[in-house]
Amino acid sequence: MNPTALLSAAAVVAALPVDVSSWFPSFDSVADAIDFEMPAFPSWGHSSKPEVNTHELQSLITEDALRYRAEQLFNISKTSIGKYGHPTRVIGSPGHWNTINYILRELIKLDGYYTVRSQALNAIDGKVKSVSLLIEGRQPKSLIPFRVSRGTEDGRPVHGKLVLVKNYGCNPEDFPKHSKDNIVLIERGECPFGDKSFNAGQAGAKGAIIFDKEAVNGRLNGREGEIATVSISKADAQSYINRLIENPTAEIETTLYVDAYVKNVTTVNVIAETKQGDHNNVVSLGAHSDSVEDGPGINDDGSGTISLLEVAKHLTNYKVNNAVRFAWWAAEEEGLVGSTYYAEHLSPKENEKIRLFMDYDMMASPNYEYEVYDANNKDHPAGSGDLKQLYIDWYKEQGLNYTLIPFDGRSDYVGFIENGIPAGGIATGAEGVKSKKSKEQFGGVAGEWFDKCYHQLCDDLSNPNYEAWVTNTKLIAHSVATYAKSLEGFPKREKTKSSESKFSRRGQWMYV
Repeated sequence: MNPTALLSAAAVVAALPVDVSSWFPSFDSVADAIDFEMPAFPSWGHSSKPEVNTHELQSLITEDALRYRAEQLFNISKTSIGKYGHPTRVIGSPGHWNTINYILRELIKLDGYYTVRSQALNAIDGKVKSVSLLIEGRQPKSLIPFRVSRGTEDGRPVHGKLVLVKNYGCNPEDFPKHSKDNIVLIERGECPFGDKSFNAGQAGAKGAIIFDKEAVNGRLNGREGEIATVSISKADAQSYINRLIENPTAEIETTLYVDAYVKNVTTVNVIAETKQGDHNNVVSLGAHSDSVEDGPGINDDGSGTISLLEVAKHLTNYKVNNAVRFAWWAAEEEGLVGSTYYAEHLSPKENEKIRLFMDYDMMASPNYEYEVYDANNKDHPAGSGDLKQLYIDWYKEQGLNYTLIPFDGRSDYVGFIENGIPAGGIATGAEGVKSKKSKEQFGGVAGEWFDKCYHQLCDDLSNPNYEAWVTNTKLIAHSVATYAKSLEGFPKREKTKSSESKFSRRGQWMYV
């Protein structure tokens, strides 16, 4: 397994903001660490261990263990308070680097059962410090800045006329000639927010306002050429839209100020693969290690991170027939960056060794439902439908209800499916609203979000639902045990090819 920039755990630990020098040798450069493996711990008795058994592996999952790890992860998030003013595990923060450190330390304890590697990559992050928008002297109440927006030119307010963009601003020709040196008003839809901002910049606009039914709490790409961009509700924009439809060059004086920065952040994926098992038939699964900046991310996706660690720990009691590859992806909240980078940098040979990928993001939403991605073998890589059926069968065996949700491009399965690797997964709901039918199936409160603390500061120790978390961690254990034991009947991989499944949206923040 040698994707581009795949490094040993040692190289990353050496760079962490804690003293772990006694665990690993030091390196003068990242290049020195390439292909360096973790210290060779003895692997006593691996061959004499019993074959992995799904019921036994599931029985080792306990609520106490999940609670203990959640407390550890929350304490880790608090190491960011000095820099951010609150707990967070956003990429580049002390909380995220210490999350990486924690994952590596936990894997080190497992007596050499895994080969552990780390993959460095770059992501784009940023912060809007302050924002102001005045349209004819009034600031819209719904005003929200886009995350990773560029600031206004020279860090000062910019002034111009308000210009209504045709269609959705997804094409250069949508922008009237008089967009230059003015501030454009664009409707949400059809293409990524970053494309709208970039096209506005190419048209010479000083700033962009994107409107929707509700103001958009969104994210740009952070690329060169994007401009200062904010969002307001359609209600706040409607009177100006009406005037500009009647007279496209109406004199609507507008002032926009965005104080912001955009920066490149180096971060890492952590990958652990069993030393035993068939490495030409790899069973892979992943969760993301980062949170949004606004909170500690104990459910999103501390729950998946911890579930994987627990299953990885208990799997060491058994012999596997197929190699199992656990992954903790970085920068999911920045647009699925870590997992997509990994999948896109696999060689064709390494790609074909991965028989399947299972995504585990948000296992413990407080107002949960048991969600299964609605995959099939026709529209998605062959085997995706088999994964769906495994989850459905398990929930049925436990006497539990389940509901199917679409592949909507919001989690780390995207890069795998788009690169021809079958994928599936489960979740418990994010900002969606629980229906009356869902309440009847799963309990909880109809009319409220599945996770009222989604992407917020309150995604802390009080947020997870442990009944759902234990249940889903047992299902993760079942999925690992099943395929680690045998892939009989599971569709064989075809030669590497890009999947016809393409996603118009990658990540909560970035797209339409």
